Amino acid sequence: MSRSPRWREPLTALGLAAGPVVALGFTRFAYALLLPAMRDDLHWTYAQAGGLNTANAAGYVIGAGTAVFWARRFGDRAAFVGTLAVGALALLLTATTADYPLLNLLRFVGGLTTAVAFVLGSALAARVATGDGQRRGALLVAIYMAGVGVGVALSGLLVPAALTVAGDAGWRSGWLLLGVVAVLAVGPALVAVRRVAPVAGATRAGLPRADLARLAPTFGWYVLFGAGYVSYLTFVIALLRDRGLGTPGVATFFVVLGLASAVATLTVWGRVVGRLAGGRAPALVSLLVLLGVLPVLLLPAGLPAALVSAVVFGSSFMAGPTAATVLARRALPANGWTAGIALLTVAFSVGQAVGPLLSGLLADSGGVEVGLWLSVGLLAAAGLVALRQRDPAPAAAPGTGEPALAGRR
Repeated sequence: MSRSPRWREPLTALGLAAGPVVALGFTRFAYALLLPAMRDDLHWTYAQAGGLNTANAAGYVIGAGTAVFWARRFGDRAAFVGTLAVGALALLLTATTADYPLLNLLRFVGGLTTAVAFVLGSALAARVATGDGQRRGALLVAIYMAGVGVGVALSGLLVPAALTVAGDAGWRSGWLLLGVVAVLAVGPALVAVRRVAPVAGATRAGLPRADLARLAPTFGWYVLFGAGYVSYLTFVIALLRDRGLGTPGVATFFVVLGLASAVATLTVWGRVVGRLAGGRAPALVSLLVLLGVLPVLLLPAGLPAALVSAVVFGSSFMAGPTAATVLARRALPANGWTAGIALLTVAFSVGQAVGPLLSGLLADSGGVEVGLWLSVGLLAAAGLVALRQRDPAPAAAPGTGEPALAGRR
C-alpha cells in the first residue's frame, strides 16, 4: 500500500532538507568551528578570517541572483541536485589546500552553488503543498529549513572530533568529514525531487514591480537580519575559545545550537509563522535572535552562558528564512515563487557578505566582543524594519481563480 499523501509530503520536505544541511549547516556555519583552528594554524587576522566568509557570501549573492537562470536552463529539480553535488565537492577540496586565495575561491564556489541549491530547494519545498492551507505550507517549509539545524548539530559532532585528534592542524580533517557526509546527502535529495510535481507554467525570470513592492520591507529586514545573525555565527566560537572554553565545551555549544534550531523549526516556527500577520513573524524572530546574542556578551564567561545563548539563538535564527519563504508564498503567484525567493535570498546574502567583514574589522580594532555588538545593533534595526511589512492580497493558485493559501487552516 502506498503512503498517504499527508505522510508523503513531510517525507519529501525532509529529503529536500539535505539541501540546507549542506548549504548552510556545513558550507556556511561549520566555518565558525573551523575558523579558530585555521586562524591559528595559518596565522590569519580576524579580517582575513572574516574575508573568507565574505568570499562565501559573495558567491552566495551571485548564486541566489542566478538561481532562476539555472532553473530555466536545466529545470529546477536537476539544478537543485546538481549544484548540491558541486557544493559537496567544494567542501572536500577545501581540505586539500592552505593557500589563502585558493581557499577564497573554494569558499566562493561553495557559496554560489549552495545558494542555488538552497533557493531552488526552498521553492520546491514551498511547492510540496501547492494549493494547500497556509499553515500546512508553512509547516512543510519549516521541515525543509530544519535541515540547517541538523547540519549544525552534525558539524558540532564531526569537527571537534577531528580537532581533538589532530589539534589546530585537524581543520583539514574537519572539512574532509563534512565533504563526505555532504556527498552522501545528495542521495535523499535526489529521491525527494522526483516527488515534487513540476510547476504549472514556466518559472518566471522576473516579477512585476507591483509584486516586489509588496515585499519591500521584507527585503530591507532580510539584509539587516542576514548581516546581524551571521556576524555572531562567524565569530562566537572565537570569542568562546578566547574566554577559555575548550573543545568539549565548544562542541557542546554547537550541538545544542543545532538541535535547538532543528527542534524549534519543526515544532514551533512552522505554526507561528503561518499564524502571524504581516511582518510580525520576522520582527519576533529578530528580537529573539538578538536576545540569543546577549548572553555571551553580558553574562560571566563559561559554558552556562554559552548554552543559554545556544538555546535562544539556535531556536530562532532559522525562523528567518522560514518567514521569508512563507511571505513570498503569500505574496506571489506559484510560478513566481522561485524568482521571489531568489531575490529575497540575494538580499539575505548581501547582508551575510557585509556582516562578517565589518565585524572582523571591528574585532581587529577593539576585540571580538566589539564585533559581536554589531550583531545586536543590526538585529534591532531589522526588527523595526520588519514591522512595516503588511500582508498582501493572496496570490492566485496556478490554474484556478482561488487564492493559493485559501485551503485548509
